This record gives sequence, structure tokens and C-alpha cells, in this order.
Amino acid sequence: MSGDEIERAAIDLYDRYAHHGMDRRLFMTELTRLCGGAAAATMMLSGIACSASEPQVAAEDNRIATENAEVQAAPGRAYRVYRARPAGSTWRNPAVIVIHENRGLTDHIRDVTRRLAVAGFAAEAPDMLSVAGGTPVDEDRARQMIGALDMVQTVADGVALIRDFATRSMNHRKVGIVGFCWGGAMVNRLAVAAGAELSAGVAYYGPAPDPAEAARVEAAMLLHYAGNDARVNATGEPWAAALRAAGKDVTAITYPGVDHAFNNDTSAARYNREAAERAWTTTLEFFRRHLGEPAPG
Repeated sequence: MSGDEIERAAIDLYDRYAHHGMDRRLFMTELTRLCGGAAAATMMLSGIACSASEPQVAAEDNRIATENAEVQAAPGRAYRVYRARPAGSTWRNPAVIVIHENRGLTDHIRDVTRRLAVAGFAAEAPDMLSVAGGTPVDEDRARQMIGALDMVQTVADGVALIRDFATRSMNHRKVGIVGFCWGGAMVNRLAVAAGAELSAGVAYYGPAPDPAEAARVEAAMLLHYAGNDARVNATGEPWAAALRAAGKDVTAITYPGVDHAFNNDTSAARYNREAAERAWTTTLEFFRRHLGEPAPG
């Protein structure tokens, strides 16, 4: 196998591990066999898995203001949230909720939240593992915790978070939501559950619900898919088709030759700068169109 073929096989193997519950020991055994040794496998994994990197927007960036807060979604169900908004503005700016991947609320997702603030939005990223004790450092543990969530209750809590953010600062406003991977799937689920309370949803490579649920969606939808992501596309394409058939406002874009998680710039092997920048520009334009133009005050 060529180097490119080995990397492609390794990315597919990692997808099985990260999204299908493959045992870590078996994963490392298979990766070591594929790469020809433990050292090569470790190096390959460091390029595929997400790792610490310099954020695009630093936490101390003077263009924005940030805060940590807590929202009561339901009695006994409090969610910790990370918020960012343009400096000098209030929370009345057009609102966007950011839903994390299956690794929980990470520094990368906080960075994405700050990027939205730089673009003029009031953004909020909830830790969807708050009710289970919060996002752990161990990513394997985070994925296990995500898998153990009561999804019916989690979706209901997500609708409550949308409602809370809409009324912040005594100013009912339109709310959008953007999510990645597991978070992209949550965007689709919340679009079904929230009805008219959600104005715009952007799902990055998010597995989709039953197409029969499409008629319940009221939000405008933007769906980003990776050309190499057969697992997600198998549900995403029927979902987009069902939304169109139901007369919904939906745009689905597939980026050829890129992998699941192409937007995550902490994963060197899977990040695709061209696709990520195009998707981000499209996302901001979409939110401006459906939520309103950001303005201070």
C-alpha cells in the first residue's frame, strides 16, 4: 500500500473506533498492523486524532467578551455554557448555539464559539455532558458518556436552551444552531423538536434522523457533508431529499474528496482548509440571512 492508501485506511479505522464503539486495544492492534509498527501507528494517530493547537481566536482577543455561565434547562438539569459576543455589544446580537462533537465541550469548540463572536454573533456553547458531570479530559470517557445520554431528555433540554437564549436580555430574537459530528446530528434532532422556535440550523457531517420527521422542521437548514464520509452520507442524503420533498428551506453541500471532521483544524490528517473556509463563509452568510445582520448594542 502507498502512504496515501495507508492514511486512508487509518482514517477509516479511526472512524470505526470513534463512532462505532470499537475497542481501543483492538483499534491500536489494527492500526499498528496497518502502519507496520507501534511507533508508526502512534505517529499516524497523532495526525488523525484531535490534539491541542493554537486557536484561530484567542480567549483574550480584545474584539470579543467571553463568560462562563449556567442554564437551568429543567428542574435538576443545569448546563454549563461558554459564551462569546462582540466586545462592547450586549447579548441582543443574533444568537447562535454551538453543539460540540462526541468528545464534549473542548477548546476547539470554544474557539469556534469565539469565531462566531468575531463575526458579530452572540454565541453560546453548552456542555451537553453537564448533567453527567461535565466533559472529562479523557476523550474515550467522553464518548462513552455521550453514548449513555438519554437522547429524548437531551433533545428536550436542547430545546430549552434554545428558548433560554432567545429571551436573554429581555429581547426575544431568532436563534440559530450549528453542530459538528454528534453535534450535527443534534442540530437535525433539534430542528425536528424545536419547530418554529429554531430559525436556522447548520449541521456539519451530522447523522440524520428518520426522513419521515422532515415535515416537522420549520428552520432553514444548511447541511455540510464530506465526500469521503460514507457513514454519515448514507443518512444525510435521504434526509436532505426528504426536507426538499416537504418544501423546506434546505441547502446541502457535499465537499468532494474530504473526510469527516474536515472543519476541525486540530486534526491534521482530516482537516481540509479549503473546504473548511468555504463551509464557514457559507455558514456565516446563512446565519446573516436567516437571523439578521449583526449589529452592536
